Amino acid sequence: MRTTVQASFSVWTLMAMVVGSMVGAGIFSLPQAFGRATGPFGAIIAWSIAGVGMLMLAFVFQSLSRRRPDLDAGIYAYAKAGFGDYPGFLSALGYWSAALLGNVSYFLLIKSTLGLFFPVFGDGNTIPAVATSSILLWSMHFIILRGIREAAIVNTIVTVAKIIPILLFIVFVAIGFEADLFAESFWGGQEATFSAIASQVRATMLVTVFVFVGIEGASVYSRYARNRADIGIATIVGFIGVLGLMVAITLLSYGVLARADLADLRNPSMAGVLEAVVGPWGALFVAAGLIISVAGAYLSWVLLAAEILYSASKSETMPRFLSKENRNGVPANALWLTNIVVQAFLIVTPFAQYAFTLALELTSSMILVPYLLVAAYAFKLAWSGETYADDIRNRRGEFIRAGIALIYTAGLIYAAGAKHLLLSAAIYGPGTILYFIARREQNKTVFTFPEMALFAIAAIGAGAAILGIVYGSLSI
Repeated sequence: MRTTVQASFSVWTLMAMVVGSMVGAGIFSLPQAFGRATGPFGAIIAWSIAGVGMLMLAFVFQSLSRRRPDLDAGIYAYAKAGFGDYPGFLSALGYWSAALLGNVSYFLLIKSTLGLFFPVFGDGNTIPAVATSSILLWSMHFIILRGIREAAIVNTIVTVAKIIPILLFIVFVAIGFEADLFAESFWGGQEATFSAIASQVRATMLVTVFVFVGIEGASVYSRYARNRADIGIATIVGFIGVLGLMVAITLLSYGVLARADLADLRNPSMAGVLEAVVGPWGALFVAAGLIISVAGAYLSWVLLAAEILYSASKSETMPRFLSKENRNGVPANALWLTNIVVQAFLIVTPFAQYAFTLALELTSSMILVPYLLVAAYAFKLAWSGETYADDIRNRRGEFIRAGIALIYTAGLIYAAGAKHLLLSAAIYGPGTILYFIARREQNKTVFTFPEMALFAIAAIGAGAAILGIVYGSLSI
């Protein structure tokens, strides 16, 4: 059965994986998220920085897919090839954690959307909301067990279906756009100083990371690509298209509602913006689009999460049981583990005051280390000249692009702040038990000395995070 699945994804399917992964919950919360943080000028700066930084990262994925065609599930495999087994494991664990936390946020946003019409769902974290989300979770689980190829076909169809209402939103809001209202919010309600704008822009960084998570979708599925060159094409084209949608949604919204009103909208805030233009049916229209969008994004992300565990297990960085496939070629054990953990997070969401915001920010935080390691590996290859023996003329350009991507991803970790780094450590530290199991299965030394130092940092950070939560100094 394996041969019927292998090497079956066209460039369009890979592009749908990229777009489907990026266009999910985050895009529908952009008006409120940016309204809380900044005005149009700050938004322009933020999207410019994020656009350039993520474009360079997209170029990095494109370059590495050509230079290391032997490496599958790129975002994890590149970290391992460049920096060793334990950093590779941390990249796989971080990416998997980001994927499943993203799925938690999708369920919360679906129920929050339904809460607009059925108060029993509240903000997506009530008991009825958790129960309904759990039913949806396991329904999708058993659909995916029927086959990766079938799930990818469904994802392609859903991706097309969810782009249409977003494009219609942009058209309606552009028609209702008021330049005077846009101008009133331009500086974000503050004096136009460098420090004020810089503070506003920093406040948007995790939001921009969250909405771009998924840019690596084609790279993760590289083992299914018919043509390795399609991976880079799908990544670049998908990214540019999604960036255009996000910039349009963000900036046009400032011409419909004042910044303070945008900040007070409940999510999905696109519903409130469209309702202000066309009336009550606008909220219903956005709600329908969101449910389609989030269902497709969830499908993309649960596939990505299972795939990363499977690939890491096949290369002996995760425990062996995670590489088991069912008769349909689906990494079944990896899928079961992923959805069990998603279920656990859903159960605790009623105890988090701002569950959706926390899930969004943790998703962004957990993806930062994998992105940093990918950029660092591309920079390392260009610096050393490895893989460039027959392509000297492209080395300088790729060195510059990898350097910009490295600076950008490192800057994101700084912008995330101590709180999110500690919360990330609370996952990286305990999660290392999977690495212990894998190394013991292979009768290998668990850590080298540098890896032991890295684990010590993660363990200390995890301890500090847990103590902070227990004693109330670290809020969740």
